[in-house]
Amino acid sequence: MAKDIFLNDLTILFNYGMDAENPFILILAGLPYLQDRLTLRRVNMPLFQRIVMSYKVEPLSKEEVDGYIRHHMELAGAKHHVFTAKAVEVIASLTRGWPRLINNLATQSLLFGFQARKEQIDEEVVRLASKEAGL
Repeated sequence: MAKDIFLNDLTILFNYGMDAENPFILILAGLPYLQDRLTLRRVNMPLFQRIVMSYKVEPLSKEEVDGYIRHHMELAGAKHHVFTAKAVEVIASLTRGWPRLINNLATQSLLFGFQARKEQIDEEVVRLASKEAGL
């Protein structure tokens, strides 16, 4: 269990002055592996007992992917829909709704679309970009 040394050290930090005050707030963020390690009750029980709030990010639905892409394009100053409905469907399918993958594929698609001088990003551009992004 050498990989859990870091988690054991965190437990020691939380033991400092817990009766009188809480000296700091710690936010742990990571991949599902972190949640798996924290839930090993016998090994990490002292740290697990000190977790006040836990949140797990789920992948976005197809409709949420559409809204997510539109929102980011609006923030970037887009005045019209840059991605076709079919392109958004392909992005949602290839990324399975994970925001980081959506960002990477959408960015690659915009670059490919710019190089091809496209007015709108269609599914063909997304599929070409997906090969470049390794999806």
